[in-house]
Amino acid sequence: MTGSGTAATAGSSVERTVAAVWRIESAKIVATLTRFTGDFGLAEDLAQDALLEALAQWPRDGVPANPAAWLTAVAKRRAIDGWRRRERYDDRIAALAHDLAREQDDAADAPPWDPDAIDDDVLRLVFIACHPVLSREARVALTLRVVGGLSTEQIARAFLVPTATVQQRIVRAKKTLAAAQAPFEVPARDEFPTRLGAVLGVLYLVFNEAHAATAGEDWLRPDLGREAIRLARVLAGLTPQEPDVHALLALMELTAARFPARTDANGDPILLADQDRGRWDRGRIARGRAALARADSFGRGRGAYALQAAIAECHAVAPSVQETDWERIVLLYEALGRIAPSPVVELNRAAAVAMATGPASALRIVDGLVAGGALRGYHLLPATRGELLLRLGRVEEARSEFATAAALAGNDRERALLEQKARVPRGR
Repeated sequence: MTGSGTAATAGSSVERTVAAVWRIESAKIVATLTRFTGDFGLAEDLAQDALLEALAQWPRDGVPANPAAWLTAVAKRRAIDGWRRRERYDDRIAALAHDLAREQDDAADAPPWDPDAIDDDVLRLVFIACHPVLSREARVALTLRVVGGLSTEQIARAFLVPTATVQQRIVRAKKTLAAAQAPFEVPARDEFPTRLGAVLGVLYLVFNEAHAATAGEDWLRPDLGREAIRLARVLAGLTPQEPDVHALLALMELTAARFPARTDANGDPILLADQDRGRWDRGRIARGRAALARADSFGRGRGAYALQAAIAECHAVAPSVQETDWERIVLLYEALGRIAPSPVVELNRAAAVAMATGPASALRIVDGLVAGGALRGYHLLPATRGELLLRLGRVEEARSEFATAAALAGNDRERALLEQKARVPRGR
C-alpha cells in the first residue's frame, strides 16, 4: 500500500473514532457545555466546532487518551475566546479559564467517561430538547440531534425529509428556546409529570416510526428503533422511580424483539401469523418483561405504556397465534381505551376481538369506526375491514377494501402487500 493510501486509511479510522465518540458522548458534552455557558444553542454550536477541530487535528496528532474530555476542553476554550472577543473577559472568566487548564492537565489521567454513568446534566438536556414551547417535529429532531448524537443527515433519512428541513427545525428550535429563556434544569416536581410525558411522547413517536414506517421503501427501521430504546434506557437510568419510563422501555423491548422475524430477506413484510417465532429476540423479551415488572412494582396501576407493554408481552410469550391469550388482549385494549381513548386503540381492539370471538363481532366495531369518520384516510381501517370480510367469505368486498387501503398507504412495502391482497382469487 502506498503512503497516501496508508494515510487515507488512518484518516478514515480516525473519522470513525470521532463519530463513535460523538455518538456515545455527545449528550454528556453538550449538557456540560450548557451548564458552563448557560446557553443551550451556544453549547451545541461549540460542541460542533470542537468536533470539526478533532477531525482536523486527530489524524495528525493522534486520538487523545480521553477524547470526550478533549472535545469538551476545546469547546470551553472556544467559549472563553468568544467571551473575550466580546469584552466580557472579567475575573469570573479568568477563573473559569484557570479551572479549565487544571482540568485539561488532569484529563490524561482520568478514566474515559462511562456512557452508562449519566448525571443530572443529561436529564436537563433531555427536558430542554423536549420543551413544551417546541413543536412535536422540533422536539423529535432536537432529541435525536443533541441527545441521540445523530447527524442532521441521519435524522432526515430516518423521517424521509430533506436535510435542509431538519436543519431548519433545529435552528428554529434553538431560537425558540433562547427566546423563551428555557432554563437548564429539571422541571419543578409539580411540573415533572407533564414534562416527562412530553419526553416519553417523543421517544414513543420515534419508536413507532421504526416499528411501522409511515413512508419510504423500508417497512421497518431497526436503527431508529435501537436509538429510541437506547434513549429510553438512558431516561430509565436517570429517573429510576418513574414507572411510565420503565413501562415505555418494556413496550419498546418487547415490540423490537419481533423485528428479526417481521421481514424476509428482501425486506418484505411477514405478518404475525407467518412469523418464525424462533427468530424473536429472547434477550429483548426477557429485558422487556423485567422492565414491565419493574413498572408494576411501584404499585401505582398500569398507565397507557404499561398496558401496551402487557399486550406486547402476551404476544411475546405465546407459542403461536392460535395459542395467544386473545381474551386477555381484548381486556387490556378495553382498559387502554378507558384511560387513553382513541379510534386507533378501538381498531386494534377490533382485531383482537376477531381472534377471540370471531370476525362478525369485530366487523361491527370496525363499521362503527367507519361511520364515525375519525379514521378517514387511515389505511389500516380498510385493511382491517378487508381482513374481516375475507374471513367472512365476502371476497369481493374484501378486495375493494384492500385496494382502498393500498391507495392510502404511504409505505412502499406495505402498499405492495395490500395490492397483493387486493388480487386475492375470487373463488377463495
